[in-house]
Amino acid sequence: MNTSIQCGDLAKDGITGYEGIVVARTEWLNKCVRITIQAKEMKDGKPVENQTFDEEQVVLIRSRAFTQTKSKQTGGPTPAPSRGQVTKR
Repeated sequence: MNTSIQCGDLAKDGITGYEGIVVARTEWLNKCVRITIQAKEMKDGKPVENQTFDEEQVVLIRSRAFTQTKSKQTGGPTPAPSRGQVTKR
């Protein structure tokens, strides 16, 4: 299995030429690996729909072309609520 293509890489489909940032990498039960690419182009003011390809036909153009910047946390895990005092019966 080729694991060189990761989320955030710039890649393109070797058959259609569809190019963009890898936004998902999915491994199926039968070991099929699919790569989802989001193009940078817009059509009618909306992003072009992302496309998914078999990993074998995707060509890596540049590693880590997109890296998410760290920002303040906007949600996620919170401390578990305290139960208070438990009384014995």
